[in-house]
Amino acid sequence: MHIAEGFLPPAHALLWTAVAAPFVVHGAAAVVNQVRRHPESRLLLGAAGAFTFVLSAIKLPSLTGSSSHPTGVGLGAVLFRPPVMAFLGTLVLLFQALLLGHGGITTLGANTFSMAVVGPWVGYGFWLLTKKLSTSVGIFAAMAMADLATYCTTSAQLALAFPDGAGGFAGALIKFLSVFAITQIPLAVMEGLLGVVVFRVLTSVALPELTQLGVLRPTAREKADA
Repeated sequence: MHIAEGFLPPAHALLWTAVAAPFVVHGAAAVVNQVRRHPESRLLLGAAGAFTFVLSAIKLPSLTGSSSHPTGVGLGAVLFRPPVMAFLGTLVLLFQALLLGHGGITTLGANTFSMAVVGPWVGYGFWLLTKKLSTSVGIFAAMAMADLATYCTTSAQLALAFPDGAGGFAGALIKFLSVFAITQIPLAVMEGLLGVVVFRVLTSVALPELTQLGVLRPTAREKADA
């Protein structure tokens, strides 16, 4: 789902860069505030960025020579809220473009908007809607829907840049969605399941940090000790 270097027309590349920039700037400020208020969360913050980097670097071949990949941004959005992931996701995409050849510099704005802005916000929204059912359901929904939201946004970006000759934007959107659906939908389900496993591990090793971040509620004993 990384849009390759030079694939978008220059006007579109500039437009998506301008749209994504305010979210990234706001995200940078959010990261600074997070570290100042909770310096003990720096390790978890770095882990969230590393998790996103590793997971989104996995590529699965799709139709027509393109590829699909997980994103990993849903977990970070739950832990630190979407603005933080806007900045971390941008760093991830920048390093992937420079070191791995995934995506590109001219398309960084478009990739940032889909994976680091839309993905985290949609994932966090589903976390808020479903966490009352159970934490595992909330994490699964956040991870899976962040992945699918990224995929849908990227498809829309490509459809805007390359409308279908007969069907226009709608026709192109259906084609791009169809190209990635075969691989992206199963990937989103697997990403959701992986997120549940990773979150359970975090609960066992970083419960105080998760409670302090407001992801989990303090137990009755912890309230009494406080």
